[in-house]
Amino acid sequence: MNIIISDVLTLGLVAFALALILYFVSKKFYVEENPKIKEIENLLPGVNCGACGKAGCESFAEACAKADKDGFKKLYCTVGGVKTMKKVADVLGYETHTQEETVAVLKCNGNCTNAPAKYAFDNMISCRLAHNTAVGQTGCPNGCLRLGDCVKVCQFGALKINPDTQIPEVDESKCTSCGACVNICPRGLFEIRPKGKNGQRVYVACSNTQKGALARKNCKVACIACMKCTKICNEIRVENNLSYIPTSVNAEKFGAELVKNCPTGAIVMTKAQKNGENDD
Repeated sequence: MNIIISDVLTLGLVAFALALILYFVSKKFYVEENPKIKEIENLLPGVNCGACGKAGCESFAEACAKADKDGFKKLYCTVGGVKTMKKVADVLGYETHTQEETVAVLKCNGNCTNAPAKYAFDNMISCRLAHNTAVGQTGCPNGCLRLGDCVKVCQFGALKINPDTQIPEVDESKCTSCGACVNICPRGLFEIRPKGKNGQRVYVACSNTQKGALARKNCKVACIACMKCTKICNEIRVENNLSYIPTSVNAEKFGAELVKNCPTGAIVMTKAQKNGENDD
């Protein structure tokens, strides 16, 4: 009995000594957290999407709190946008920096009319699975697979599959440019682009890298690399049988002409908006 009591006391003393050591070590190495980190984190959307380039909102708040004026200008919460960044800047005593608003764009117009299905998917529920096992319903190796992985990962309800066209549609009023659709699409069909002046932007709604005749066989609005667009604006480049219009191309200046001269209709331009009007 005395042995048991002695063992219990010994263990208790050892535990107490270890607790004291841990206490003093924690006091010695304690680093007080910058209270601004929590204050900034409370201003953020809290969706932890990673679009800012950080692991989550807490990590972004920490980066903001540690940043100097120049470093802060490189940080931006795409979900919260300018309003949120203004509040964060106020907490830090920095000037608000503006950044052009962006939106996700689908670089494919291979809907059920332009690119009728030639094959049927049986029991396919994922674009990634379909991409790894088949060329796609339309025969285009780069076109939309129409199974909606992008819709499933969008946390903001900005994507839906149009029942008439069978391809995804972006709701510009809800899109936060978080990049989830960009990351999930196995064919890289989404791109984050500036919204453009008054919501007007011009881009190639095609990702087909097949040669002209074969591309048109699979989709009537496919880019055929005819080079006509490059003659209108020398910033445009054609690589791997596909045209690409950089975001630096002025939609107001070149957009209408580019659309008019594209022989297949692969180039599209969003209409100019009035204040408060959303793009359809």
